[in-house]
Amino acid sequence: MSSTLDRIFRRLTVGNGTSGRKVPRAPGKLGTFLGVFTPTVLTILGVIMYLRFGWVVGQVGLFKALFIVVLANAITIITSLCLSAIATNSRVGVGGAYFIISRSLGAEIGGSIGLPLFLSQAFSITLYAYGLAESLRFVWPAVPVQLAAFTIILAVGALAFRGAGFALKTQIPIIVLIGLSLLALTGGSLANGSFHNLLAATPPAEENFWAVFAIFFPAVTGIMAGLSMSGDLENPRESIPRGTLLAALTGFAVYLIVPFVLAFASDPISLRQEPLIWTQIALLGPWLILPGLWGAIFSSAVGSMLAAPRTLQALANDRLVPERLAQVSHRKEPINGLMVALAIALVAVFLGDLNTVAEVVSMFFLTVYGTVNLVAALESLSGNPSWRPRMKVHWAVSLLGALGCFSVMVLINLPATIAALTIELAIWLVLKGRVRKESWGDVRRDVYEALIRWALIRLNRLPMTARNWRPHFLVFAGNIERRLDLVRFGALLSENRGVVTVCELIEGNILDLNLDTRERQLQIDRTLRKEGIVAFGEVDIVENIELGMLAVAQANGIAGIESNTVLVGWPDSLERLSTFLKLIRRLKQLNQSLVISRLLPLQPAHEGEPQTIHIWWGGLQRNGDLMLLLSYLLTRNPEWSDASIRILSVASNELMKLQTENFLLQLLPEIRINADIDVMVKPGDVSVTELIHTESASADIVFLGLAAPEAGDELDYARRLTELAEGMPTCFFVHNGSLFVGELITTEAPATRSKIPVGGNKE
Repeated sequence: MSSTLDRIFRRLTVGNGTSGRKVPRAPGKLGTFLGVFTPTVLTILGVIMYLRFGWVVGQVGLFKALFIVVLANAITIITSLCLSAIATNSRVGVGGAYFIISRSLGAEIGGSIGLPLFLSQAFSITLYAYGLAESLRFVWPAVPVQLAAFTIILAVGALAFRGAGFALKTQIPIIVLIGLSLLALTGGSLANGSFHNLLAATPPAEENFWAVFAIFFPAVTGIMAGLSMSGDLENPRESIPRGTLLAALTGFAVYLIVPFVLAFASDPISLRQEPLIWTQIALLGPWLILPGLWGAIFSSAVGSMLAAPRTLQALANDRLVPERLAQVSHRKEPINGLMVALAIALVAVFLGDLNTVAEVVSMFFLTVYGTVNLVAALESLSGNPSWRPRMKVHWAVSLLGALGCFSVMVLINLPATIAALTIELAIWLVLKGRVRKESWGDVRRDVYEALIRWALIRLNRLPMTARNWRPHFLVFAGNIERRLDLVRFGALLSENRGVVTVCELIEGNILDLNLDTRERQLQIDRTLRKEGIVAFGEVDIVENIELGMLAVAQANGIAGIESNTVLVGWPDSLERLSTFLKLIRRLKQLNQSLVISRLLPLQPAHEGEPQTIHIWWGGLQRNGDLMLLLSYLLTRNPEWSDASIRILSVASNELMKLQTENFLLQLLPEIRINADIDVMVKPGDVSVTELIHTESASADIVFLGLAAPEAGDELDYARRLTELAEGMPTCFFVHNGSLFVGELITTEAPATRSKIPVGGNKE
């Protein structure tokens, strides 16, 4: 029978990907009917249909009941379409819903949902066993419910131990029993019903509409039953969409017919008050209804017993739980996972009242449904070229399904929703720092890239102004492990306002060097993460350092987020320093600034005391605005938040001193940067270098201006810089080559701003 129905299913759907060839089924593998349609449709047509559907119609009336059916099934069918789209896009391995979520949103998010999903499936076995045991009271009022539930779980476990194929074959007679019960109900309704019942006014409901909806909705949440068997299917990519959609549509059709049958055969009060109203309407009464009811509950328990260990097996394969739980028997059953699921189900029998657990379990299942819809929406929105499902669903439909699932969760039980989400959040926080980064990738990267592309296009259309300027640092660090202080200062000076790129230049011929630049870049990124430095690593091979630095500086960045400030460390030789100085004019043509740093450890006498930052303000090179801005950004970091800024300047006479003081006193309140001002007249017998050494000897950081030496004068200028830096604390020599020289720290209009002598050090 199953093979015949399988062939029918193949004819009902198109595009099997085999070009008409008959592919022999792998040993032990399941087809569409037995592996997907059977467990799914039996889970949908379950206990709610038998025991609560009459109550729903009696509470809200026929037409509102039909609206509930349409609304609930709309969410379910959308979810079916979404998981079908995912299944037709890529292979679905062991674990069903967990596999889909983890491969799209990452192992930690998959695990935070997969672990509760496994527990929910295990608890569901107990819940169904209790339901079946309690329903036996209709024919055996004195049945020991707890003992009966324990026995039912053992029977279900024994079936599962025989293998999924054997267990699912036992469900075929149950489909027949459910079909007979539906025919008996319809026949009894037609024989004894009346149109008067259809037209009768429904008494005021005891429950509001959404409370009734919440009672009915679990009736349609069985579409994941077949998906859980993904690892046992011959062709998951074909069987999952076919079996799931046909089962969902079959359930929808049944749920559209049954309200008419019930309303035609009975009055609203009887429908409300009689849980087993079906036995009073159907032909042969309980003889056909009760076997269908018991079969539906038992099949749901079997489905959960098969699904739970497979979810646990997938978690073990991804090392989120002990790997030994992935072990399979000679029948390819996840034997260890089955034992764990059986043990949990048996222990849960002794918990007694499972009503609260049942509500939280329902929330976990709905979380899975909503997340699957969200995955399909994100995959479609991200524009990933690998997203090419044979069954296409518009992202808006998928997103609507996700919102529907999460809305239903709140409507059913807000406290249970909060409890379920809290548990999943806690698991995610635990797994976030522990799971290994998998190579399969996930949709989060696609979403980020889509957002970046969207933002870059719009960013590039907007003009760059001094107000929008941000420090995007390109740090040439040599060997990063030896220049971590330099890299750290690059991040501190940008203060999370710009993008920091750490470049390791390697001199040589790319064809001759035996170097894996990709692996070296990954090492740099790992070092940066370990040190807590937010920056991007880059490795470039150049044949000439000077030209190589210029080429990298010119090429670094993208669409409005190009590097605008080059940071280098203090070189080991005058020749290399002169090489850096040669870059100033060329970088200026690119509107890029150059900062040369000479870093020293923090002086022991200052440890634990407020730091001081000195800025030597000049007037010729117009570097002062960038130095002041970088000083301000440095103090925005927690480790420099107590630092004070002191602006020092050397005037040639008292008049120049007064002009400089007045200018700075007007500027600082306007730009809202707190700093002390100290303008001094140069003594005749003291050089500027000596004055700087004397005043800044106790500072922690000193900012000095950097001039652009004439061509051929770089080596001489390098000697003077070395003399100036000798004996000083940590120094930053700054040359402002940005597009907005003199404008970075003012807020006036350009015409006014051009008259202000915002300067830098005369060096």
